[in-house]
Amino acid sequence: MIRTYSTTIRRKEMDAVLTCMVDERIGPGELNQRFIQQVKEFIKCDGAVALRSPAIALNYAFKALGLERGCKVLISALAPLWQYKLIEEKEMEPIVLDVDETTGLVSIEEIQKGIAAGGKVLILHETEGILPDFEAINLLGIPYIEDISQSAGASVVIKDENGNETGRKSAGLFGVFTIMGLEERDVITGGGGAVLMAPGRREWIVLKKFVDEAPQTDLLPDINCALSWVQVREFARNEKTRKEIFAMYQHSCMIGRHKMFAREMDDGSTISSFSLVLNSSFKDVKQYAAKKDIEVQSAFAGSVIEYKDELSEKCIHAKSLLLRCAHFPLYPRLTHNEISKIVKVLGSLP
Repeated sequence: MIRTYSTTIRRKEMDAVLTCMVDERIGPGELNQRFIQQVKEFIKCDGAVALRSPAIALNYAFKALGLERGCKVLISALAPLWQYKLIEEKEMEPIVLDVDETTGLVSIEEIQKGIAAGGKVLILHETEGILPDFEAINLLGIPYIEDISQSAGASVVIKDENGNETGRKSAGLFGVFTIMGLEERDVITGGGGAVLMAPGRREWIVLKKFVDEAPQTDLLPDINCALSWVQVREFARNEKTRKEIFAMYQHSCMIGRHKMFAREMDDGSTISSFSLVLNSSFKDVKQYAAKKDIEVQSAFAGSVIEYKDELSEKCIHAKSLLLRCAHFPLYPRLTHNEISKIVKVLGSLP
């Protein structure tokens, strides 16, 4: 059976972790700092801290923003459930927003509704590695925290006032703060943990006050940093392979009746997975793929909308995507034979 998910861990990653263990550098230390420096160079942010979980990272972002009890926080219905739970644990109020069916991202209209309902800050979940219209969101005037767990490495073309391209700006540099998860299924993994970033110096000065007081138990251990460090270093290589596989899958799906999310290719999005919005029963597709020894899973399992069924009427697009969107295996460790088998299945789905 070809599994849906598999972390991209090669000998280089294993050697880095083994060296860390042999040197008995397991807790937060030198490798944590080396990893942070590498992330700063990768994203081009001003400051960052590596923490033990995305939830801890979001908690520090809330502290730096000075959010108080009762504050209304806007989140995507397709965001991971931990975001919703942390907001409630902090005695704040989550306002869940529906998404655009074609991208899986919260729409501008939904954000406007959330602001009208009293939302003070937005957690911008960049679903499936797809980047939103940052320019349009910035015009709304609401501060936002980027979640680039699936979109790390993607970038946006920047133009001057005359419309001439002046370069690219990485995902993670648009919000007030940014969270990059390092969990098992994130595009960069450390086996767990997250990096909290401040795009500019002004934001870092505020965040650093809280980071400097962080207990050791909040910081990411060196053993996780060793794995993460190699993952960032090998990102370009892994992403190149993912994009090559994605292109083959995409070509196969063009003749079918199922749809893919709209996304910018090249460097405009990160290929964190291959998701297909089905025009038939998810159960039928899963069973069909299983007969060919290919595992297919729900793309948005573990999301807010899966666990909060009372939001179904309000978030109809997110609910529809929960029921109809499937993940197929896409990771660099797939062999040519496995890729060929998946391509054939994608072209013949019921």
